[in-house]
Amino acid sequence: MRVLGVDPGTVVAGYGILEAEGGGGGVRALAYGVIRARRAGAERMERRLWRVFRGLGQLIEEHAPQALALEQAFVYKNARSALMLGHGRAAAMLAAAAHGLPVYEYQPALVKKAVTGSGRAGKAQVQEMVRRLLGLGVRPALADAADALAVALCHLHRGERPAAPSGG
Repeated sequence: MRVLGVDPGTVVAGYGILEAEGGGGGVRALAYGVIRARRAGAERMERRLWRVFRGLGQLIEEHAPQALALEQAFVYKNARSALMLGHGRAAAMLAAAAHGLPVYEYQPALVKKAVTGSGRAGKAQVQEMVRRLLGLGVRPALADAADALAVALCHLHRGERPAAPSGG
């Protein structure tokens, strides 16, 4: 099974495409990185969202994943950040819908726990465990890419019990 994990954003959106090899062969990374847009003020929001939507669509066409996984939205202290995250999540969900992919959402603590064993792990811990679990030579340089790989790993680790597909 192939899954596209996404760490949504409106300026930087992380992605990671994993494949679970049959017969207990493990999981391997097919691609990971970030989709970049210009910062607010340099590029209008609708153009930034278009870049994320189009970039994810190209990845879906190239790698043919069977599902898209992302973290559930949460609001900590900054409502504006949560709103921007919501815009990025919408672009990712629309890219999945345009290609007929189901979308699965996971709580951030569950993603961290699936990768590190602790729901309170920091960014550096997530990056290092993603490197180890996937046998990467170096940590993904950007936390956004590591987070996307982590959510994809979470989805694959859930196996027969993935979160219910998003729906409304």
